[in-house]
Amino acid sequence: MPIFDKDIALDMGTTRVMMYSRGKGVVLREPTLVAVDKFSGKLLKVGEDAQKMLGRTPASIVPIQPIVGGVISDYDMTVAMLRELMGRITSLSLFKPRVLVSVPGSITGVEERAVVDAVTEAGARKVYLVESAVATAGGAGIDVSKPDGHLIVDIGGGTTETAVVSLGGVAECESIKTAGAAYDDAIIRYIRHRHNVLIGEKTAEELKMNIGCVLPRQDTAVEEVKGRDLVTGLPKTVRVSSAELAEVLIEPTRDILESIHMVLERTPPELVADISQNGIIMSGGGSLIYGIDRLVERDTGIRTLVVDDPISCAAYGAGKLLARLNDMSEGMVNFARKRMLRH
Repeated sequence: MPIFDKDIALDMGTTRVMMYSRGKGVVLREPTLVAVDKFSGKLLKVGEDAQKMLGRTPASIVPIQPIVGGVISDYDMTVAMLRELMGRITSLSLFKPRVLVSVPGSITGVEERAVVDAVTEAGARKVYLVESAVATAGGAGIDVSKPDGHLIVDIGGGTTETAVVSLGGVAECESIKTAGAAYDDAIIRYIRHRHNVLIGEKTAEELKMNIGCVLPRQDTAVEEVKGRDLVTGLPKTVRVSSAELAEVLIEPTRDILESIHMVLERTPPELVADISQNGIIMSGGGSLIYGIDRLVERDTGIRTLVVDDPISCAAYGAGKLLARLNDMSEGMVNFARKRMLRH
């Protein structure tokens, strides 16, 4: 069977969509966002262009996040967004591409069907599914086909997924809604409560990335934040330190640590022994928060590493798997049922 260079690996996250084209690497990174006319329902802008419109548009234009927690929350908008994005990288092709999509290990059969249908409708010839933890492990340079247990902790924008990968599949997994957006919300709440100032999500995210931490930094960093004074309604600037944020961000991190413990408790002892030897691998944008890997290591007693490119790791791993598409079965896989049969 011929190998098509038009094969695409698609990583659909809550905050970012990435596409990997065979032989070219990651060719597209766009925010998972569409701008829609509220009255006509017409799609106006996609990705970066839609993000630029956030908070700066008339009331008739609304932003929609069509994918939440790695699964489709608005089917029609997901199809429209993917059609537009796939069109950008396959515009001159006569052949429709085969698309490999990385999906959360906790996905249900109904959600799987929605992903397959949406990607097909958006212009794919055939759709294949892979669990994102398996893709992340591949992106981190692990040979996932071996009977060797690895624990992957992927802190994305909408969900944190903790999964044990072995023999090319997920043996055990747990998905929680505490992730990047929960950290942003915690910062917004804190600044509102402490300084009586309202800041936007984008400002909170920048603050998290610049000086956010879950363990005290050696040098305390301070940043000025602009927002709206809730008393006067006027613009106001406040100073926030990394020491303050360490206390704020530890709350959501406790949920993540708890989910890691839950997965380890449910994992067969042989795989736990492998994990204690191989260590924990962290990926996703949330793993870039200062000190989070050391906190996980301290809490579990297992060596913890953050992958080289945490945001793109799953996309690169899925890209590597494109070489094996001919051996994979297309369409629905029913990961949840498969995992139940394993136990």
